[in-house]
Amino acid sequence: MTSTRTHPFDLATGLTALGDGRFTGRTTAPYANMVGPFGGITAATMLRAIMEDPRHLAQPVTLTVNFAGPISDGPFEIEARPMRTNRNTQHWSLTMTQDDEVTTTATAIFANRRPTWSLTEAVPPPAPPVAAVEPSPVPDFIAWVDNYEMRFVEGGIAEIGQGRGTSTSTLWVRDEPARPLDYPALTALSDVFFPRVMHRLSRVIPAGTVSMTVYFHATPDQLAAQADRYILATARAQHFGTGFFDQTAELWNHDRDLLVTSHQIVYYKDTPA
Repeated sequence: MTSTRTHPFDLATGLTALGDGRFTGRTTAPYANMVGPFGGITAATMLRAIMEDPRHLAQPVTLTVNFAGPISDGPFEIEARPMRTNRNTQHWSLTMTQDDEVTTTATAIFANRRPTWSLTEAVPPPAPPVAAVEPSPVPDFIAWVDNYEMRFVEGGIAEIGQGRGTSTSTLWVRDEPARPLDYPALTALSDVFFPRVMHRLSRVIPAGTVSMTVYFHATPDQLAAQADRYILATARAQHFGTGFFDQTAELWNHDRDLLVTSHQIVYYKDTPA
């Protein structure tokens, strides 16, 4: 297992504090996407900015990231502002800029979690044990996928073109090389799914996330217990039309406890049939 000091994920999300909630960072080649960096790494970096701010309170409850424009290779700056801090909750606003132009905005809520009655109505997807699923081939022209070991139960990227008639994908996944799970890594893992429209249309078309929201259900104790084990992840779309589709995702730990639910709205470009 690679030390978090030298792990590619931590290098990619690394920030230098400038004071007053301002940080600088830099894109890294291993997390490049077809255009700009992998959206999950951008979202994780925004979350890390709050977690490295000495004013932050407790743990994240929700993070919403809006991808306003392309992020170029090179340095960027993040400004994180606590908009309001109450007894148990804290609201944040973040802006990422390059050359004084906004590329990404985000909001987040952090909170002190208290013991309460709990119930999970969602049910984990059926999946064989991770040892029974072989690592799956992924495109070699997209750099960021090399940072994850993916074992698809259904809906792998290799199945695009087979006319499955569904947008659902389910897989066992973890960082590659293996890395202990934390909230930034969980954020990035929420975005490891290829565009649902490609699965539904069974072909590759231009698509990109416009906005994603991550709801954190995992406690620090659950993250520590998960360590570097595989996560069971599943995603599906609800509606495609007028150039946008939505995506909902769930991430479950090795004990089938729900760690995250996530929602996205994604732009796509296609000619109607």
